[in-house]
Amino acid sequence: MKKLLIANRGEIAIRIIRAARDYGVSSVAIYADPDASSLHAAMADEAFGLGPGRPSETYLDIEKIIDIARRAGADAVHPGYGFLSERAEFAEAVIKAGLTWVGPRPEVIRMLGDKVEARRIAQKVGAPLVKGSDGPLGSAAEAVAFARTAGLPIAIKAAFGGGGRGMKVAYQLDEVGELFSSAVREATEAFGRGDCYAEQFLSRPRHIEAQVMADTHGNIVVLGTRDCTLQRRNQKLVEEAPAPFLTEDQSDAIHTAARAICQEAGYTGAGTVEFLMSDDGLISFLEVNTRLQVEHPVTEETTGVDIVIEQLRVADGLPLSVSDTPVARGHAFEFRINAEDPGRGFLPSPGKILSFRPPSGPGVRIDSGVESGSVVPGLYDSMMAKLIVTGATRQQALVRARRALAEFNIEGVASVLSFHRAVVDEPAFASEDRLGVYTTWIEQEFAGIPPAPRTEPADAEYVRGFIEIDGKRHTVAIPASFLTLAPASSMKVTGLSAAESNALRAPIAGVLRQWLVDDGAEVAKGDPVAVIEAMKMETRIIAERSGRISLLAEVGAFVEPDADLAMIQ
Repeated sequence: MKKLLIANRGEIAIRIIRAARDYGVSSVAIYADPDASSLHAAMADEAFGLGPGRPSETYLDIEKIIDIARRAGADAVHPGYGFLSERAEFAEAVIKAGLTWVGPRPEVIRMLGDKVEARRIAQKVGAPLVKGSDGPLGSAAEAVAFARTAGLPIAIKAAFGGGGRGMKVAYQLDEVGELFSSAVREATEAFGRGDCYAEQFLSRPRHIEAQVMADTHGNIVVLGTRDCTLQRRNQKLVEEAPAPFLTEDQSDAIHTAARAICQEAGYTGAGTVEFLMSDDGLISFLEVNTRLQVEHPVTEETTGVDIVIEQLRVADGLPLSVSDTPVARGHAFEFRINAEDPGRGFLPSPGKILSFRPPSGPGVRIDSGVESGSVVPGLYDSMMAKLIVTGATRQQALVRARRALAEFNIEGVASVLSFHRAVVDEPAFASEDRLGVYTTWIEQEFAGIPPAPRTEPADAEYVRGFIEIDGKRHTVAIPASFLTLAPASSMKVTGLSAAESNALRAPIAGVLRQWLVDDGAEVAKGDPVAVIEAMKMETRIIAERSGRISLLAEVGAFVEPDADLAMIQ
């Protein structure tokens, strides 16, 4: 390959741009209109616009991306993670266009991307498994029937997804139907397919995974384990490598199962085999992610292997640069730096970053998709950057993590930094002899932290924009003093009336996906009444008072923060 198109955005696009330069190939970025001033578009050798619209019209538009690859003269495509990275039809379109696909073969993506089929492969090779539904569930009623048979809790999961999206855990029978419907909506929005299946959910489980690399010469290497237990809403927040406090037998079982599953599937490229481990040590296969993982840097830091360059080598038909599992070099943590307010239930916080000042020093790596002045759009994932901290031991890495997190400063949007600063001092996480957290520990045991202060955006000295010439992006900057304010007649000024004090307001910007109550219904304080989707996640809106509700906003409408959704009299 000589020119690599990166079919993604943000932090991971920049990570791949850097690997491409190290590998000696040029890079082509793509960007939707909300990302016109993004860092990844500026850093690539070339950047082409996808136009306006939701992800389905931009980063998920296969035909549009292939057309850009042709116009740019790219000869290879790297999908990153998320978006189209696990879509077999995208891999097929890339190959059909005569381009090199950086990833496993389409038929392997399809086989392992079907979580039900992946379970069958795991069962065939003798990997440990809990009870699951026999194929995707056809309705909420089928989900309830499975829950009655298998017992609670159960996990409802997107059959063609990953990354925690389209996954819901039901602990009560009366919530299974609603959670199934929610999982289907999330899966459809994130992956274009709403098929969901169910399986038993282990008690207080840890989330452990094995990083696998395989080439086209028959070589399969497990690079080691990671622990990804600290999650909120089934999405990872903190990861570490190697997975701590495993017995030798447990580690060997995970390595053996991961290698056998990938060998049976004919896997090539970078992949991750994920497992759950209950508090009594029972291990169960979870799924295979047929792509690069967000948390790959902790494995890179503890093995010395550049996983993205290995992907490029495999795509070029070269053998792996390693032949066996490397001996771990110390310990590494990754902290996902999301634009979310942990003091308000991890609500997404899109907006403009006024100041982004990351830490540095020994053992500190920053993989970032933003800088001061960047805008975090509400349409996409909330992750701004990743802080990776490495030490000779887990305890030294924790000491360095505390220092790095204290240095990290972000202004303009809420971030999860306050959570990270708190969790590295939690005995359940920072203990020297055991890991006391589990996948729902944040929801069930974490004491919580105060909400982030509201921040008003400051005026910028320059207003930056862009123009396109022959489809390529060029940045322009106009002094703010050249612009005039809108006429007073076009400005709307509102105040808070007595009636408005009964308003139910949107806590975040997003799309109103569902009303959970009827217009005119009686609601009690604390009842969930609506669902808003923002940054690829659904957020339940809770009634702040009791009374009769009058619905104001329509399902499908985009609502701004503090917009009136309903009145509760």
